[in-house]
Amino acid sequence: MKYIIIGLGKFGSSLGEKLTEMGNEVIGVDIRMSKIESIKEKLTHAINLDATDPEAVGNLPLQDADVVIIAIGEDTGSNIMAAALMKKKHVKRIIGRVVDPLQNTVLEAMGINEIIHPEEETAERWAKRLNLEGVIDSFELDGNYSIVETRIPKEYHDKTIQELGIKDEFNIIVLTTMEVSQEKNEMGVDKDRTTVQGIARADTKLYKDDIMVLYGNNKDIKKLLDHHRKFKEGM
Repeated sequence: MKYIIIGLGKFGSSLGEKLTEMGNEVIGVDIRMSKIESIKEKLTHAINLDATDPEAVGNLPLQDADVVIIAIGEDTGSNIMAAALMKKKHVKRIIGRVVDPLQNTVLEAMGINEIIHPEEETAERWAKRLNLEGVIDSFELDGNYSIVETRIPKEYHDKTIQELGIKDEFNIIVLTTMEVSQEKNEMGVDKDRTTVQGIARADTKLYKDDIMVLYGNNKDIKKLLDHHRKFKEGM
């Protein structure tokens, strides 16, 4: 996958390094040349530019990027301006970093609902989450096994877990499902609300765009997610 990380402080640079090590293409962006020099050998590309400058941002391959991560830290003004530019450029997927509740509210008002809280979450966890396409959230139990949340694909709609044979085919257990509905945030913008449906059983039905929580070996989870992606691309 292709990532652009804007802001190469401690969190942004660490995330970029880990994603690159996982075999992804990573472009790091920072206004400080010192940051570019210190990390340019560890990323696919490192570019020195001002991500709040519309003309400068126009030089980035935004339409080719699968994800743009706004990792600017303490300068909340630059963080918000960069995020606004990414929205204006119609980037496929934007993930914003926040350091305070007000900034969180502003990004949500822009329609950016994937938020990083570096004080609570590690770059390593986000790297593993991003490296598995289709994962909404994840919790690694050890180096081999994880619990992940992923959207239920169209081909699973209105079918039971038993009918789908997920455990037999992929050796993965569906722990629970979450119904997704929408509610307004403080700024009146639609935001997803999830409701846990209880422990999943063999006769539990799955519905498109709700969430299923999976448990299994990381390799098996990746196999399942790759299967979903290929099915979607073949439609």
